[in-house]
Amino acid sequence: MTKAGVAAGAAAGTALAAPPAIAQEPIRWRMQTYAGATLGQYVTQPFVDAFNKAANGEMVIELFFADQIVPTGELFRAMQAGTIDAVHSDDDSMASPVEVGLFGGYFPFATRSILDVPVLFQQYGLADIWREAYSGTGVVWLSAAGQDPCNFNTKKEITSVADLDGLKLYTFPTAGRFLTQFGVVPVSIPYEDAEVAVQTGELDGMSWSGITEDYTVGWADVTDYFLTNNISGAWIGSWFANEEKWNALPEHLKALYISCMEATHTFRNQWYWGGEAKLRATGDKLQLRSVPASDWKQVEDAAKVFWDEIAAESETKAKVISIFKEYNSVINAAGFPYGES
Repeated sequence: MTKAGVAAGAAAGTALAAPPAIAQEPIRWRMQTYAGATLGQYVTQPFVDAFNKAANGEMVIELFFADQIVPTGELFRAMQAGTIDAVHSDDDSMASPVEVGLFGGYFPFATRSILDVPVLFQQYGLADIWREAYSGTGVVWLSAAGQDPCNFNTKKEITSVADLDGLKLYTFPTAGRFLTQFGVVPVSIPYEDAEVAVQTGELDGMSWSGITEDYTVGWADVTDYFLTNNISGAWIGSWFANEEKWNALPEHLKALYISCMEATHTFRNQWYWGGEAKLRATGDKLQLRSVPASDWKQVEDAAKVFWDEIAAESETKAKVISIFKEYNSVINAAGFPYGES
């Protein structure tokens, strides 16, 4: 073989033996949820697990539970600053400084059941209002979904509206604001401290969830009664991200993120819906109590006044209240199982 042939062969061999390209480091995000670790494994962890598996190493989300990086009330600011990349919470608990902030969580009597939330957002226009409300804040709103109703689990028995007077309850900011007119004393403490606070007498109970969460997180172990009357039929919770981080994602990862998020909405729908029924029917830790409809009507009537007070505060709030009123008129006219029979 000539020298030229040897040189050519060597060059070809060199080309064939070129080292593989260095694998690119995955995109890494930190997400914090409003939920403690026990509840979080059902309401937020399924999304993180599904996304991390499907992202195939291109992106990894690390999940933190309630108050692990920052207190829940600081989630918006932390996400805005980039301390946290994404959040699963309600607007109210994380103190979003936007017009729609107080409607997240449990806005009194805005919903009757878990499916009301996606219907309100996708069919009645709340998604557009939320998206616009967060525009320019550095935080992008991605999606909302329903969860459990807002009932009362307490140490003291409640059989009338008068029994609410003086109760020290762990609840949501706007729900607490509404309930104060009935003598409820809202207590703001870290989520993971609520159970111990009942045991020490700092709290009389919670108006924070339905019965599924009471059993799941251990609150049914420290309270005695569950009031079947609620002040809201479904939690309005949302998914958010730091806007700069979201915009930097490749389109296929955005699509994957949204697909996994929406899929886990479906999981929570069945988990809560089934849990509320089963634990009311078969649970052995909480005794069920109810306030007669004729007495509870004063709470429902007070909500109508509350709605009008909120609507008077701004044009955006008035628009949201108008949608709530429209939707409630539709489901009431439709009758059972949508609204009043």
